[in-house]
Amino acid sequence: MTKIPESAQCLVSNSNQKRRQSDFFVIMATGRGLFNKQFSDHLKKQKPEVVIPALHRVPPNPTHSRAKQEKSKDNSTISPQRKNNTKSHHSEKSYIETIPPELWLKIFSHLDPVSLLSVGSVNRYFYKLSKDNLIWYAVFTSYTPMRSYSWKPKTVAAVQLQLSATDLNDKEPGYWKNIFMSQMITHRKKRIQQILHSVKSISGVPANIEKAVKLSGLTWAVTFKDTSGKETVMKQMDICFSHTSLSVVWCGLVWPCIKSLTTVQVHGVTPMIFDKYISPSKKWPNRLSLIAEYDLRSLMESCEYIGQDKYVKLLHLKPGLLLALWKKSFEIAFVIATLHYHQLLELSTLGSADNIYTFPPHAPVLDDIDPNYGLHGYQLHIDMHSGLRTYLCGTYRSLFCRKEYIKDGFLRLSVIALKNSKQHAPVVGNIGFSWKTQTFEGNIQL
Repeated sequence: MTKIPESAQCLVSNSNQKRRQSDFFVIMATGRGLFNKQFSDHLKKQKPEVVIPALHRVPPNPTHSRAKQEKSKDNSTISPQRKNNTKSHHSEKSYIETIPPELWLKIFSHLDPVSLLSVGSVNRYFYKLSKDNLIWYAVFTSYTPMRSYSWKPKTVAAVQLQLSATDLNDKEPGYWKNIFMSQMITHRKKRIQQILHSVKSISGVPANIEKAVKLSGLTWAVTFKDTSGKETVMKQMDICFSHTSLSVVWCGLVWPCIKSLTTVQVHGVTPMIFDKYISPSKKWPNRLSLIAEYDLRSLMESCEYIGQDKYVKLLHLKPGLLLALWKKSFEIAFVIATLHYHQLLELSTLGSADNIYTFPPHAPVLDDIDPNYGLHGYQLHIDMHSGLRTYLCGTYRSLFCRKEYIKDGFLRLSVIALKNSKQHAPVVGNIGFSWKTQTFEGNIQL
């Protein structure tokens, strides 16, 4: 038997290991990851150490070193401003913009109108893409607000067959978006008018106001403006309905500094799109209608405290706004507005963000026979309550008013006189104002 030299044994072992490694890579392609990883680790441990003899140093090529030095000089002569410009040029393009716009448009084509409007407010690139006429034409032809079933988008391919390339090129980006939004505004007006006509009035007071509020999706918000022009909007946290009015509560942990506030506004908020199949948790496009505006610049001088407890002081801003301040920090604790049902829906839906809705002028009917026509036959309803607790509730009919008692659209009626004991009405319990926030609660005795 012939003995194999050590060099030949090394070559044989290396060839066998190469053959094993090739088999190992074939196995790797089959997807058996854990087993193959363990097998490769085992092979690495068994790999023999190969000693490579030291090679003679090759003298450097003078031409190659000279070219390398010239290249380094050229790089050093480049101004740092130019380098920064090249870096900023590459960094300006975000990761979103590296994705082909056709892919984004394909994704946008499956969104409902509310989601499509929300996507357009993410950044400028999405805003530009979200105005695509092909997508909004599909929305415009598919979405019918008066239908009772949910909205289903048409495929872009089906719409593309209906529209030629010239039709799309003739229209500016966002054309069909504006057409769709104008249709939604028209539908909103019709829907609001239907809700207003459905409200039944009993003795001049709406009877089913709570149902109308739910149908219209109406909520209320307060907007604070400070000296720098910054606006802080607070959404309603709670609402309480009574016989003739409702109370809206705003409370939270973060409020603007009251010393820097200039005005506070109360708005009615209604959705632009009436669709019960769209989730209300989404950020709907809303319309604001100004109800009242209060000047806070002279609040500390002309404020009227109507009560306090160990936590808060209660301020009254006319008409109908209560502002509670913490005693220790003198910051806002909560805000409550009392809104009468009379013409409340019109004020909350038909106005604008900066202007209160103006009602058409009322022309009284003239009566030559009765000189006191319009001065008698009044009815007054008094409802004194705090939340769900009622202290006094009564209705007084056949009341009379004098001409000198009518001023600035209001009239004065006397129903309970101090000296007339027959007109006195009982009050149930001790009159107080109950309040509650996320952290504290109390009762202010009035």
